[in-house]
Amino acid sequence: MPESSPEEREIYEFIWDEIDSVPHLEALLLLWNSKPKTWSVGEVGQRLYIDPKRALFLLQDLARQRFLAVVSADSEQYRYESRSEQTDRLIAILDLTYRREIVRVSTIIHSKASSAVRDFARAFRFTKEREKGQE
Repeated sequence: MPESSPEEREIYEFIWDEIDSVPHLEALLLLWNSKPKTWSVGEVGQRLYIDPKRALFLLQDLARQRFLAVVSADSEQYRYESRSEQTDRLIAILDLTYRREIVRVSTIIHSKASSAVRDFARAFRFTKEREKGQE
């Protein structure tokens, strides 16, 4: 197998660390590619062929990860929100990588621990980030 470039390693680490499922990835890329458009939960559900409850979960999860902004909690409206130029750069590369290597990216995502294990670990990560912010 050929040696991967630093950029490839970086994007696959980003996928491993930040992307919980293929629907998470597709929701993120949908909002990324249409920025600054605002999307409702129903629109995302229709576009990704998932029910509105699942769409709401994905969007809330991506907002907790600070990839999306909640534009209106009342009407459940979301849009992509830049965390940093570095994150924007990684998502742009992720978009291209997913288009070229859909099977490889999907396999990486599916090979991760179960979502319950990741949620448990994420709870500690968010707590640690909040504690850092209070120092």
